[in-house]
Amino acid sequence: MNQGIILLGIKHCGKSTLGNLLSKHLHCPFFDTDDVITEMTGLSPRQIYQEQGPQAFMEAETKACTYLVRYLSALGEKEYVIATGGGICNNKEALEALASLGFFIFLEVPEAVAADRIIKEIEWEDGKMKNLPAYIAKENPSTTEEVAEIFSGFYKQRTALYRTLAQISCSLTGETPEENAKLIQQALFSQDCRWS
Repeated sequence: MNQGIILLGIKHCGKSTLGNLLSKHLHCPFFDTDDVITEMTGLSPRQIYQEQGPQAFMEAETKACTYLVRYLSALGEKEYVIATGGGICNNKEALEALASLGFFIFLEVPEAVAADRIIKEIEWEDGKMKNLPAYIAKENPSTTEEVAEIFSGFYKQRTALYRTLAQISCSLTGETPEENAKLIQQALFSQDCRWS
């Protein structure tokens, strides 16, 4: 049985950073589905979403996840950590592919923390905001308050979805990535997982 750890969660909850840390703590490989998408297409997930639309992005995401299944199977790897994109909760085919690799862990951060991380990445150009997540950018917000308001709706919707999809939920209340990585390992231990 595969014992892969598949990290789910809203954008900016720390999946990639924590996935890297976990893989080092657990001495196993780390993969990021967004990186796989870029390697396969030559475009970032944001570029695909903005230039080709959400359906094209979901297709690219599904192909990346299917590729990971084949790749890990060919390698014979049974233990690994995978970070997913923030919107994978709406991609049934990608989730079904990844489900064969292990179990889902939902990394939950407070809404204010995730919103603050998004706002800190905003770049201004000619009075317009750049470097926003595509699902926020398409709403054409003009202030950071509007960004936070748009994000709030997505946060609530996706948090509810992720709670139903994951076998384990982990509230990330640590001050540092290292502390949060330990919280994930404690959550694994409390569920009597192989990784504990």
